[in-house]
Amino acid sequence: MRIIIELLFSWVLNTLIECSKERIFCLYLNNKNDFISYFFDKNSYICRKSCQKQKMKYNEVIFTCQSPIENTIINDVLAAELGRIGFDSFMETCKGLQGYIPADSLDETKLQQLLESFPLEQVSIHYNIKTLEDKDWNEEWEKNSFEPIKVGHDCIIRAPYHQAEKGYRYEIIIHPQLSFGTGHHQTTYLMIEELLKLDMYGKKVLDMGCGTAILAILACMKGAGEIAAIDIDEWAYRNAVKNIALNHTDRIQVTLGGAEKIASFGSFDIILANINRNILLHDINLYAASLKLEGLLYMSGFYKEDIPLIETECNKYGLRYQAYTEKDNWVTVRFQKQNIN
Repeated sequence: MRIIIELLFSWVLNTLIECSKERIFCLYLNNKNDFISYFFDKNSYICRKSCQKQKMKYNEVIFTCQSPIENTIINDVLAAELGRIGFDSFMETCKGLQGYIPADSLDETKLQQLLESFPLEQVSIHYNIKTLEDKDWNEEWEKNSFEPIKVGHDCIIRAPYHQAEKGYRYEIIIHPQLSFGTGHHQTTYLMIEELLKLDMYGKKVLDMGCGTAILAILACMKGAGEIAAIDIDEWAYRNAVKNIALNHTDRIQVTLGGAEKIASFGSFDIILANINRNILLHDINLYAASLKLEGLLYMSGFYKEDIPLIETECNKYGLRYQAYTEKDNWVTVRFQKQNIN
C-alpha cells in the first residue's frame, strides 16, 4: 500500500508541475493530507488561471465516484486530471467532486476520454452537467464565503468591505481573493492564538510560507523589529505585498522563494511556519540553522498524531519540544533551540 501511495504521490506531483509550466494554475500545498493538490479552503480546491476578475458563464459538473479507494485520493487525482482540460475550481462532496469550468471551455468528448483512461483502477465515475448563471465568481466568494474572523477578544481579521468592529486590540484587513491563510483554517487560527500570547517587541521574526502575510502583519502590530515573510508562490507574494501596504506594516520584507531564501536574512528570534508536514520535515534543518539560541520555532499544518515525527526530526538539530495547542485534531507546536551537547 505504501508503494502505491508513493507512486500516486509522484504521479500527482509530476502532473501538477507540468500544468504549472504551462501556467494553467498556481500550485498550493494541501494541508489536508500528504498529496500535492489544489489550494484547499474549507472543502474547496481552487486553481486560478489569473487574478483578474471576470464575469462569465460556468458549468458545474457533479462527479459521483464508486470505489474501494479512499474518496480523498480519488478526488486529488481527478482534480489534477480535470485541471488539464480547463476545470478551474472544485468542491468535495460525500460522494465525489463538483468541478467548475467556463461553459465555452467544456469539451464533453475530452471529458469522457479522461474518465475512460482514469489512472486509478477499480474506480467508476459518473457525471451530470449544470449550467450556472453569469457571475463574477471571485467577487462572489469574497462577499459570501469570507466572513470576519475573530480570535478571542483580541484580534479580528476582516476584508475592506466589512464594517469595522470596535473592541479588538488588533485589526487586520486583508484582500481575501481565494487566498490561503485567511484564518478560517484551524492551523492559521491556532498560530494567531499563539502569537497573541507572545511578547514580540523588538524580536526578529520570520513568517515562512506566509500566504496572505497575516502572521507577519500581526507580529508587526505587536512590535516585532525586523520581519521577513517568504512564500514560494508568486500570487501569494503579490497578495502579501498588497495586504502589508493595506495594514501600514511596512517593516515587513516580503521575498518570493522557498526555504533556501531564509539564510540571506541572518538569524531570527522567532520562526513561524504554517505549511504542511512533509515540507516542514524537509526544511526543519534550515529553520534550526537560522534560529538564535533559545529562539522559538512555531510550526503548524499537520495532525496531532504527527507530533512524534516532527519532534524526532527537530531533536536532530537541537530543537526541543515545549508544547502544542489543538483545534479539530490540527495542532500548532512550539520548539526552542538549545545547545547540542
